Amino acid sequence: MGTADWTDLKKDAETGIETIRAHFEGHAYDPHFHDSYLIGFTEQGVQQFHCRQTLHSSTPGQVFLLEPGELHDGHAPTPGGFTYSMLYLDPHWIERELRALFEDAPSQCQPAFAKTLESEPALVTVIADAFQALQSQDLRIVRQAALDALLGKLARHLAWQPRLAAYPRLPTVALRARDYLHAHMDQDLGLDDLARATGVDRFRLTRAFKAAFGLAPHAYLVQLRLAKARRLLAAGQPPALVAMSLGFADQSHMGRWFRRAYGLTPAHYRRRCSNLPDR
Repeated sequence: MGTADWTDLKKDAETGIETIRAHFEGHAYDPHFHDSYLIGFTEQGVQQFHCRQTLHSSTPGQVFLLEPGELHDGHAPTPGGFTYSMLYLDPHWIERELRALFEDAPSQCQPAFAKTLESEPALVTVIADAFQALQSQDLRIVRQAALDALLGKLARHLAWQPRLAAYPRLPTVALRARDYLHAHMDQDLGLDDLARATGVDRFRLTRAFKAAFGLAPHAYLVQLRLAKARRLLAAGQPPALVAMSLGFADQSHMGRWFRRAYGLTPAHYRRRCSNLPDR
C-alpha cells in the first residue's frame, strides 16, 4: 500500500455484511477472490480491474458487481487514485433474503450477476443508503428497510443459475484439482499430491488449472486460505492462531499475502470486524 492509501471497514453483527470504504493510488491489490457477493460503486477516480477475462474501468457513479469466487485485481491508472464504497454480502444471507422477497425464485438455483459493471444512478443511491445505514449502525428497522430497497433494485441485475451446473466447459482435471484443494486447504500440499488425485502429470495439471481458473494451483490455494482467514479473523481469532490453523508458515507469511490481496493487515481487519484487542 502507498502512503496515501487508506481503508475504513466495519462489520454488521446481525447480517454479517462488511462495509468497506477505501482509497488506493497506483497498484491497489493483487488478483484474489472472495467468498462473498461484492456490490459497490466508484466515488472518485478510475478504478481499473480484471474480471471475467475482461479489463474494466469503473468511473464515478458506476456500480461493480462480483460473485463469490470471481478473480479480480485493482489498479489506479490515473493520478489521484480512486475511492470506492462496497458491501460484502454473505451468500447465504443474500439468497435467503431474495427468496423471501421474491417467491417465484427458482429452487436449486443461486443468484448470479448478469454484468460486472452497471451504470444506474438509482442503484448507486440504494447501495449508498444501505452502506450508510450499516456503517453508522442506524436503527435496526432503518437498516432492514435500506437492505430491502437494495435487494429490490438488485433484482433486475440478477439471474438465477442452476446450483449444480458443474461448469461443463471446464476440464474435468481442473475441477478435480479444485475440489481437492478445497478439501485439503490446511495441508502442506504439493503438485505431486494434486497430480495423483487427478491422474495427470504436474505440467498438464497446471496448464489446465490456470486456463480454467486464472490462477496456478498454488496461488489458488493461497486465496482459499485467505478467504477462510477473513472469516476466522472476523470471528475474533488471533492472527497467529489463524495462520497456524490454515497452513501458513507463520503469522508474517499470512500477513504478507493478506496485505497484497486486501490492502490491510490481518490485525487491522480483525480489530475492525471483531472489536477485540490484538493479541
